Amino acid sequence: MGSVGQTKRHLAIGDIHGCLRSLVGVAAAAKISESDLVVTLGDYVDRGPDSRGVIEWLLEWSRRGQLVPIRGNHDLMMMQARDGGPSESGWLESDGDATLTSYGGSLDDVPAEHWEFLEGTRLIHETDTHFYVHANVYAEYALEDQPEYMLLWEKLDRATPHISGKIMVCGHTPQKSGRPRNLRHAICVDTGACKGGWLTCLEVRTGEYWQANEAGEVRGDRLT
Repeated sequence: MGSVGQTKRHLAIGDIHGCLRSLVGVAAAAKISESDLVVTLGDYVDRGPDSRGVIEWLLEWSRRGQLVPIRGNHDLMMMQARDGGPSESGWLESDGDATLTSYGGSLDDVPAEHWEFLEGTRLIHETDTHFYVHANVYAEYALEDQPEYMLLWEKLDRATPHISGKIMVCGHTPQKSGRPRNLRHAICVDTGACKGGWLTCLEVRTGEYWQANEAGEVRGDRLT
């Protein structure tokens, strides 16, 4: 989505979960520009107050800049709920009701362009030095052989370096410290935006990061 000249920075944004104010705040704090590659790590919907607004913002950004949206488990559940059956009740129990409210109370109110955005999300994005996923990977499996369950659902525990030698950038596992977790070979940038915490935007090549929350606060630091 989007392609603008030479890439200036590689920015990874953690689980947004409907927190539009945090997204707008962290984009401003990081001074995201059209020359940056922005990789969003999934879970655009559920829990927070404005899932619809988050997808609208990302669609608008994708028309101007370079956006690579990764699929999260909550995004998958929303797509499965569209088809009804047990998947819908499971999604609602996982805070899908907040998403429904943002759309006016029904999945029928979700614009076609929003479904297209969710359907166009990727499971993996890879560069020369890093790869990006929502949740985790098996260290001994090639990236193309990773099972969907691992990519979308498995928490980050004591991950071992991947056989590719590349650094994994992921979300999904909220960091209670409010700071990104740096294992050197893996970096988790889910810092609990929807739970009173922070939304993180990390420049993966320098380790600099910016954070914003729903209270309108911003801060920045560097990986240690």
